[in-house]
This record gives sequence, structure tokens and C-alpha cells, in this order.
Amino acid sequence: MNEYANRYYVVLILMLSVGLIFVIRLFSIQALDNTYKKSAENNSRRTVIEFPTRGLVYSRDSALLVENLSSFDLMVIPENVQEYDTVAFMRVLSLDSAKFYTAYNKAKKRPSLPATVYKEIPDSIFTKFQEIKWMFSGFYLQTRALRYYPLKSAAHILGYIGEVNKNIVASNKYYKQGDYIGITGIEKTYEEILRGQKGKKMYSVDARNRVRGSYKNGEFDEIAISGKNIMLSIDADLQLYGEKLMGQKRGSIVAIEPSSGEILCLISSPSYNPNLLVGKNIAKNYGQLRNDKDKLLFNRAVMAQYPPGSTFKIVNALIGLEEKVITIYSHFNCSGGYHVGNFTLRCHHYSSIDFFYSIQGSCNAYYCNVFDRILRNKDYSTIGKAYTKWRDYVLQFGLGKKLGTDLAQELKGYIPEASHFDKYYGKDKWRPLMLISMAIGQGELGFSPMQMANMTAIVANRGYYYIPHLIKEIEGIDTIPSKFSQKQIINIDSSYFDDVIKGMERVLLPGGTAPNAFIEGLDICGKTGTAENPHGKDHSIFVAFAPKINPKIAVAVYLENAGYGSTYAAPLASLMVEKYLRDSISHPEWEYRLVNTTFKYKK
Repeated sequence: MNEYANRYYVVLILMLSVGLIFVIRLFSIQALDNTYKKSAENNSRRTVIEFPTRGLVYSRDSALLVENLSSFDLMVIPENVQEYDTVAFMRVLSLDSAKFYTAYNKAKKRPSLPATVYKEIPDSIFTKFQEIKWMFSGFYLQTRALRYYPLKSAAHILGYIGEVNKNIVASNKYYKQGDYIGITGIEKTYEEILRGQKGKKMYSVDARNRVRGSYKNGEFDEIAISGKNIMLSIDADLQLYGEKLMGQKRGSIVAIEPSSGEILCLISSPSYNPNLLVGKNIAKNYGQLRNDKDKLLFNRAVMAQYPPGSTFKIVNALIGLEEKVITIYSHFNCSGGYHVGNFTLRCHHYSSIDFFYSIQGSCNAYYCNVFDRILRNKDYSTIGKAYTKWRDYVLQFGLGKKLGTDLAQELKGYIPEASHFDKYYGKDKWRPLMLISMAIGQGELGFSPMQMANMTAIVANRGYYYIPHLIKEIEGIDTIPSKFSQKQIINIDSSYFDDVIKGMERVLLPGGTAPNAFIEGLDICGKTGTAENPHGKDHSIFVAFAPKINPKIAVAVYLENAGYGSTYAAPLASLMVEKYLRDSISHPEWEYRLVNTTFKYKK
């Protein structure tokens, strides 16, 4: 009897245990686990992300540089898809079946989440789909704006937007796979201002995927906030004119308003139509641009490192005056060059050269002597310390370091530290002659056109600058980033700048190196440069500002393999100055010659 009683209790306990497990599981499913609830809700509602309108971009003269065009993407929520006529689906939407199924199979890995399966559906197909979308549950169209660049200009300034990658999605919660983000240019720098804030709308849908109205009266909707419009400092007419003059030449033009640091134009040539990097063909076009032999994506204005050539003499002149190793009354003899023993650095003068003519006539021998005195200055115990002091002055001019502009691709250029020469020659065992090419802007020096334009603005301002920048106004915000309004002072007496400017004014007069760039009444002050190039013909360089008093524009021009600075760069710079100050051209023959001249480049 006891044996049967024990069996009874064992069976009873087992049955109660199984019953308890079912009760707990049922409670878990109904009260705790909302998977089935979500699945049911997903079948009866649709969440549509509302992408904000990206901010527009204008020039200082209110020309529209970047606008938005509407596009439609085909979206899917895989778990909501029911059996459908795939042949009709493909026919109506004119889809590439291979691309579609690749995207669709990828989307099925996350069945409850919306995914893009086809981008940029044409307007005509959008209309057809709207009429029959009830036949294809789980599929819907989502509006998205594409960028459009109406002037087809300023590609290196504006940059482009593209899809986010996995790293961005992982590091920034705002972005989801398929979202777009600024990749380069001001699209990248001002991404958070331009992009706005995404919103969402939730709809109730029936079994045929037809929208029946707002879900719970819009309780869970979020309004998309449009991006802010911005105004750039560039002058659209000047930018277009500079691009016209450059054509397919290699080089750069950068112009700055000295009193504010605002960039008036920034041209890297050759360039490309920024509309090529928009939409579904971006990958194909990007590959072609990247592989082009002319390096179309390379922003020469802020990334190239050119020797400054003789334009650098104005910096050495200022340092020499401040260090008091020369005065404006210093003379040096030039007999066809600078001679030390068997060494000669050639020049084209045969006379005693004074300070002002050293700039006007660009005397190499004069500045070799100036540089030699700077490095032998008895105020410093070693040549290394004298060189470091000289280098510190050069850095103050924004040369050989990042300026901090609002172009993300900016590189710092190069000016070696004293340790560089210690390594090759021994600690303080090197001599000025070993570095003498730096006296005339050659040797190890490498600066960008942006840095050289900023250097020119410093001279125009008699000793200070504002960090060059493209942003001028941001919609709804009273100020631009504060760093762009902070005056950067150069530790050189302002009176010395006036002395250098006297020489620069004479450069465009008879006896100067660029009289062919003189324009009556503009009061242009400039300096020619011819940078040696181991890969072909020398580079033609010219820096200038105007007018002499209360200057409105400072410009740097680099033309690769174009020869002497006076031949092409100088008249081009003068045309740019006149275009900006007068909005007219008094020497159309210069313009014709520049537009129709090409230079030979090594492949």
C-alpha cells in the first residue's frame, strides 16, 4: 500500500511541476516577452523615418551654391512582406533584379527593421508604384533629398556627401546604415549644422499594406528639423572667373580678405563637376576621379607643398629687420650671384643692391647675405638656436603649420627643425651655406597656396591675420566659430612691414620683376616667385594684395610648370584683383592669353 502511495505522490509532483512550467511560460509570453506583440504591431503599423531637408549653401553675393532635389528610395520591412507577383513587381519598377535581390537578401538578416533595397526611383515610377503599392505588402517608398550644385563650381570647397560606413554607425548613434554624411569640404566641416535632425511618422496599415491613418493620433511621431542654411565667404563670380582662367592647368588660386580672414576664392585645378559625386553613381564616378592622372580630387590649395620661391624673400626681409641684422640702408653686392669659395647661387644682377630694390628686382645674392647674417647672429650661442628663432618667426606667418581653417583636408606643409640638420651634419656642426637655398624659398621648404595667401594677408595688415575661413553666416546663429575672429599677432614691428611694402609696390613698376601685371589705379603690391621643380619646368608664383592702403584682397597664384612668376602667375593675379575690386577687366588680351595657354606636364 505504501509503495502505491509513493508512486501517487511522485506522479502528482511531476504533473504539478509540468503544469507550473506551462503557467510560467504562458505568463512570460503574455506579460513579459513582447516579441509576439511587436510582431503583431509591426504587421499593423509602419514607421517611416523623415529625413530633414539639408541646409542650403550660399556665397557672399547670395549665389546658390548647393541646393536639394527630391529622390525616392524603395524600402522594405522583410517580416511584413507577403507573397507577391515578382514579375509584375520588377516590370512596374523597372528594377535590376540582381541588385534588388542582393539588397533584399541582406535586408532579411534584420527582418523587423526598414532597409533600402533600391535607391533613386524615378518620378514616373514613383507615380505607378503609388497606384499599386497595396499589392506589395512590406514595401514602400521613402523621400530623400539629393544634393545639387547649380553652378557646377567650387568642388574642393563644397565637398560631397556619401553613405555612412560601419565605423561611423558604431561611433555615432545618430546615423544608421544607409544614412548620408558630409565626406569632404564644408559638407563635412559643417555636417551637424547642415544635416538637421531626423524625425519619424508612424502609420497604421491594413493587411494589404494600405495606410489607414496616423498611428495613435501621432503620439509617437517626431518632427524632422531642417538643417540650417549657411553663407560662405567666397565670391561666386570671382570663383568662377578664377576657374575660367585656370582651365585645365595644374595649380591653385587662393584669395583672402585681409581685414577678416574670409576666403574670397579657393581654386584647385584641374577640378571636376561636383554633381558627379551625387546619387547612386557616386562610387563609379569617384573611382574614375580618383584614378585620373591629373589628381582631380587632390585639393592643391590646402594639401600641396610647393617651394615658395622668391616670394619667401619678403619673410626673410622682415625677419632680418626685426633681428636687426640688416636695416633698410643695408647694401650687398651682387655679381651674377652669391659666391662662397667654389659655390655660386646665381642671380641676374651686377651691382650693389639696396633693400628696396632687393624686393623690386628679387636679388638672390641680397637674401643669401641676409639669411647668412640671421644664422650667424651673435645674440645666439649656436647656429641651432639662431635657426630655431628664425623658424619660429616663419611659423608665426602660418607657414609650415596647420592654420586651422574650416577645410578638413588642410595639411601643414614643411619646415625642418634644427634637429633635422643635426642628424645629418652633427650637433651644431652645420653652417649657413648648407641651408642657403632657404634664403630664396627653395630647399626643404614646402608650403600650400593657402598658407602663402595668408602670409600675403599678414603683410597687407602690417603684422596680423585672422585664421582663413569659408564660413560667413549661419542661419539663426549670430556668430561664427570664435577662433575665426581672434587676431593673430606677428612678433615683428609694424613699421618694417611698411618698408617691405614699398619694395612690393615697385615690383609692378618699370625695373621690377612684374611690370607686365601693372593695372592703373589699383595700387597692387606684389612679389614674383619661380620655384625650381625637379619634375619638369619651374612653377610660376605670384603673391599680391591691393590696394596698398586699406587692402581688400590678398591673393596667391601657383601655376605648375609655367616658368617665371612674371610670365603667367603675375598677370593672372592682377586680373583676379581687378575682377574683385572693379568687377571688370581692362586687359582682355591677358585674359585671352591665359585662358588659351596650356602647359606640358610629365606623365
